[in-house]
Amino acid sequence: MKQRLKVKYLNTVIPELKEKFVYNNLNQIPSIKKITINRGLGQSHQNSKSFDYFLDELSVITGQRGIVTYSKKAIASFKLRKKSPVGVSVTLRGEKMYAFLDRLINLALPRVRDFRGLDKKSFDGCGNFSLGLNEQLMFPEIDYDKINSVCGMDISIVINSGNNEESLFLLRELGVPFSELKVS
Repeated sequence: MKQRLKVKYLNTVIPELKEKFVYNNLNQIPSIKKITINRGLGQSHQNSKSFDYFLDELSVITGQRGIVTYSKKAIASFKLRKKSPVGVSVTLRGEKMYAFLDRLINLALPRVRDFRGLDKKSFDGCGNFSLGLNEQLMFPEIDYDKINSVCGMDISIVINSGNNEESLFLLRELGVPFSELKVS
């Protein structure tokens, strides 16, 4: 079964991208390549039970088991040893990527308190978009009574366009809510 966001991309977004931007080749049309979700453990790196809980919670949110990221060097002021776990990461591609993006756009972001849209300045200059979430409670898969601690995550959407303008148009057509406020 194809995800509805992928069907929307194939049927409506690609023709609109072709109409607005001139492409000589079909491979030049921007598309989302992957979504990476990173979550740091913070002070929880000393407790292995909370570490397993973070990994399970991220797999419930994304639908895919994450990998453990380890520290590269020891930092005494952080009480961090070399090769100790410091975070979890999940890279989504294909159908799971579109399913997660659909849930993020339509279920999670509208549940954020005082949400006025995502900032357009979060593009990196090469067309990739990053956002940070302060808590995991906005996802409907997370049960409020079962969480150990409120912890945020970083989400990076990798797009194969060369500039921010094409990526912004692509994400806007897919339904990502961007803020319309102009900072002066």
